[in-house]
Amino acid sequence: MFDVETVQVNGAPVRSYVHAPPSLREIWLSSAGHDQADYLVYDDERYSYAEAHQRVAAIAQWLHRQGVKQGDRVAIAMRNYPEWMLSYWAVTSMGAVAIGMNAWWVAKEMHYALADSAPKALICDEERLNTFASIRSDFSQLCVSAVRLEQAAPDWVTEWSEVLATSAELPEVSIAPDDDACIFYTSGTTGRPKGARLTHRGCVNNLLNVAFINTVQQLALSRAGNIDATEAQSSPPSSLVVTPLFHVTANNCVAQATTLAGGKLVHMYKWDAERAMQLIEREQVTTFNAVPMMVREMLIHPKVADYDLSSIKTLGGGGAAVQPDLVDKINQMDGAASPNTGYGLTETCGIIAALSSVFFSNKPESVGPALPTFEAKCVDPLGEALAPGEIGELWVRGAPVIKGYLNRPEATAEAITEGWLHTGDIAYMDEDGFIFLVDRAKDMVLRGGENVYCSEVENALFEHDAVAECAVFAVPDERLGEEVGAALYLKPGQELSAQQLRDHCALRLAAYKVPRYLWLLEEPLPRNASGKFLKRQLRESLAVAEAC
Repeated sequence: MFDVETVQVNGAPVRSYVHAPPSLREIWLSSAGHDQADYLVYDDERYSYAEAHQRVAAIAQWLHRQGVKQGDRVAIAMRNYPEWMLSYWAVTSMGAVAIGMNAWWVAKEMHYALADSAPKALICDEERLNTFASIRSDFSQLCVSAVRLEQAAPDWVTEWSEVLATSAELPEVSIAPDDDACIFYTSGTTGRPKGARLTHRGCVNNLLNVAFINTVQQLALSRAGNIDATEAQSSPPSSLVVTPLFHVTANNCVAQATTLAGGKLVHMYKWDAERAMQLIEREQVTTFNAVPMMVREMLIHPKVADYDLSSIKTLGGGGAAVQPDLVDKINQMDGAASPNTGYGLTETCGIIAALSSVFFSNKPESVGPALPTFEAKCVDPLGEALAPGEIGELWVRGAPVIKGYLNRPEATAEAITEGWLHTGDIAYMDEDGFIFLVDRAKDMVLRGGENVYCSEVENALFEHDAVAECAVFAVPDERLGEEVGAALYLKPGQELSAQQLRDHCALRLAAYKVPRYLWLLEEPLPRNASGKFLKRQLRESLAVAEAC
């Protein structure tokens, strides 16, 4: 099942699964056999696989009738409603390209992504429709449909009921493995998001990597006598989806993997620890993969003992380090829950490495070994491979690595060398091939699983006429891992409050990027000999208690 071969992709030799289906279309079609089994659950709504297939075909047919052809792009902008995954499967199964729009974007950010990706259609919810309405004059030819409207739709919007009433017939297409499947935007060091081009080959290989790590670790536990052999052959998973579907964690690693296994996806309107526990108990959730702060909030909740969480088999996730004390808390839970961690990037269609159960407890500071379709190495500044134990930038190569960045050939060339992706993460590998992350080479804040590139926030702050100098950096945060901090020096004679600065940023950035901690300094910021701000010195010298 997990035979690997070397194939040529974009001129580079990469590892790929021999038996990988050519596209996500085959993955979706293969799930039809689950028929009346639950697939999507949201509040009191419940959709079977059969109902989902009927709706996916109708959405695809409606898009086809609007002139969307193979290779065209369709933007999806909404909360984690069931319609997100239905739209995603419709778009990718008809050979079009899904554009995952960040649901937190303000109008300026949405405008940039729409202009960059040039979609033929937009499927959105009411909140995102209102945002789009303010910029629609620049996209008047865009075909728009909206879901879950409480107000009457404008005449340029197609009601979702009309979309679902379309003939449920999936257009016939032949999709090549290296065709684009979707484009997910990842914040760029230049301050502008980059559209990562995820291919069908990359997404399918990520799915099989997820299947591989789950299968192999379960078999290993069985052979070691840690679990019964019958437990290793578990029933289809029930997964709680708590992170955004416009990211690879929720979409590629949770939603797609659960679909492949014939499992159930349980959606939430927004994160709430007690609501999550209610859903775990009600839906007998077996898999909970989230950013660590969500797991922590649930396990320390004052009402945690009021709910039966014993159905959970794996608990953890990625997007930030799973702290050792959190591993201990998971191990102490009632039931069979085991801790797990995963490491990956948008640029790798999902996970690069993963680790769970006793294997994770044995090496809690590691993210695991690279999965079968990856080569991994740590390199020095010249790109030369380092020996085990030596620290350098982690490079990976394999089928899941993206094709590149949309409309950004220079950024693509900078990030990928002969198929090797420069992850921007500083790491070392031990003698067993396990990867240990040490630091990040990229100048960014990892806030609750969301990447916030410092330059993007700095660019927004510098747009204020009163700001002379600013430096943005990460501030440790118990709940989110890191928060956005900014030190500023104003132009002489200028006065500005912290709230005015936040209001200024809120018009230009998604809410999670707006600095929580602000220091308004009376002296210019410290610099090194080349004129760069000394961010480390600022982080170490500025007290959180003194921030505005």
